[in-house]
Amino acid sequence: MRVVLLVIGALAAVLVFAAMAGAWRWRAATTQWAERLDQRPATGVVSFAGFDSLPAPVARYLRTALLEGQTRHRFAELHQEGQFLVKPPDGWRPFTATHRLTTEPPAFLWDAAISMGPGLAMRVRDRFLDGQGSMHGALLGLVTVVRVEGTPDIAAGALHRWLAEAPWCPVALLPTEGLRWSAIDDSSSRATLTVGRTTVSADFHFGADGLIHRVFVSARMRDVNGRGVPTPWEGRFRDYTEMAGMRIPAGGDVGWILDGAWQPYFRGTIVRATFR
Repeated sequence: MRVVLLVIGALAAVLVFAAMAGAWRWRAATTQWAERLDQRPATGVVSFAGFDSLPAPVARYLRTALLEGQTRHRFAELHQEGQFLVKPPDGWRPFTATHRLTTEPPAFLWDAAISMGPGLAMRVRDRFLDGQGSMHGALLGLVTVVRVEGTPDIAAGALHRWLAEAPWCPVALLPTEGLRWSAIDDSSSRATLTVGRTTVSADFHFGADGLIHRVFVSARMRDVNGRGVPTPWEGRFRDYTEMAGMRIPAGGDVGWILDGAWQPYFRGTIVRATFR
């Protein structure tokens, strides 16, 4: 029995050491990527001039979510917690994440830790940077489970994510040379975004309060056994609150539409946010 206890203790110590080493290594790599995000100070302020040329629901949204004359924030750091669906249909696991994004140029870095059990975490890092997309998941930050980067599909998927999550920093949805709005109907509009060689579109649906409540992408690349499959995808926002003079959703749920039904895999809440 004593030998068994010693073996169990040794294995536990190895696991703890591996978890600590993996976390340190992962954080170091994340810091290097974060330093590459363009975090220059904001320049300019929000102006409502010219909004009349936008589709009516977009102009209404920007006037609701922003204040005229406020700073055009260029960088946001959002701290999230929630649940991630690791194994359908009910394998939800808690996660914490830091989501950094820049508005000019469009880029983001999402760094998450998904709890897989006591002392066991899956580290996940998604990013869109310098026009390239990437997704990397590693158990304990050491054993790679999935890694896709540098392909047109992952670039489009990552840029779709940036566009769909832009309501977390509404100044990102102001029209620019790369971001164009087109009308759909009285309560929805399409945003088309081009960064480098990648162009994506998403349909934004606005509620009676003028705010964005749903974002739909007709064909976002979904990884199926290492192959990208175009699949309808939808994000839903909730619990709007005011931060840094902007109205942003405190919570969001994201999922694929499979066999005609929306199947969420992400349920997240912003617990803290910083804008610069």
